[in-house]
Amino acid sequence: MINFNVPPFAGKELEYIRQAVESGKISGDGLFTKKCSDWMSEAYGLRHVLLTTSCTHALEMAAVLSGVQPGDEVILPSYTFVSTADAFVQRGARLVFVDIRPETMNLDERLIEDAITEKTKVIVPVHYAGVGCAMDEIMEIAGRHGVKVVEDAAQGAGAYYKGRALGSIGDFGCYSFHETKNYSMGEGGALAFPDDGVKDAAEILREKGTNRSQFFRGQIDKYRWVDYGSSYLPSDMNAAYLWAQLEEADIIREDRLASFGHYQEGLRPLADKGYIEQPFIPDYAEHNAHMYYIKVKDLETRTRLISYLKEQEVQAVFHYVPLHSAPAGRKFGYFHGEDRYTTKESERILRLPMYYRLKQEDRERIIERVTAFFEA
Repeated sequence: MINFNVPPFAGKELEYIRQAVESGKISGDGLFTKKCSDWMSEAYGLRHVLLTTSCTHALEMAAVLSGVQPGDEVILPSYTFVSTADAFVQRGARLVFVDIRPETMNLDERLIEDAITEKTKVIVPVHYAGVGCAMDEIMEIAGRHGVKVVEDAAQGAGAYYKGRALGSIGDFGCYSFHETKNYSMGEGGALAFPDDGVKDAAEILREKGTNRSQFFRGQIDKYRWVDYGSSYLPSDMNAAYLWAQLEEADIIREDRLASFGHYQEGLRPLADKGYIEQPFIPDYAEHNAHMYYIKVKDLETRTRLISYLKEQEVQAVFHYVPLHSAPAGRKFGYFHGEDRYTTKESERILRLPMYYRLKQEDRERIIERVTAFFEA
């Protein structure tokens, strides 16, 4: 069986975990946490980076730091993972789902302004498959209406919008280092933000509501409970696992891009014949090959293709069920305007295996099996 995902492993993960253990500091904010944070700051042009236990927790922190209160409204796509919504629901916000662009599956920036009300607090662009949303337009709209922008860059590490790293453009950027992502610490994430004025509040929130970070920097003589907070610090052993991959980030990225390119070339004949649609990369975007998907005619075709590939020992999967169609989505929000593309396009997407060190012979086998299905 060719698995849909194999967690990335660069080679030095266990060595670095051992170093973390031997250092006697395996809780949060140890040596490897600092290495990862510093690397992200330099590589992605991020002013402040805090590693977290998940992208979910990074989004939760962003919701708190954005000042979201009960009754506020948050604009986001329905085609996203539940964490994008949960983070704001926890703050009592009302979700306002907006349709997507079918070519990228990203939030349609042309529909945002019509969804804005006096209650709107945050816009959440989700960079699907590591392809950036139209951030210039989104930031301009947010600026005119005085609302925050929280980038859900869970799939965006190592991808760019007009030369700027995804996650570095809005008021907050939230990354994932889950085992399915390009770079992994098993479970983990990061929160990034450019505003120096947010730093103290973010550290306090992340450190259970205490000013412990200031204490360890020698800025205060003792640390106290000073505000609301929780424990969002990952173990330094998790960070050690991640550090091994960040050291090899360019190699991992190029390997995944090679797989993406192989799929694009090998499946182009099917696209030319109208059997499938392939991923679209806008001119402004530099993607990171986070995933490779195709779009088929309809839900029935996708279901048959997934079943066929399983018989051929190839694990292919669909992706999100639109949130506005779920019980919680109907409870906590509503779809603004017409659902022209969200549901229809979500039923057509099929994701093919994509991971670091996906063998060439496996890529060729996958292409052959997909081709055989349609030619039959």
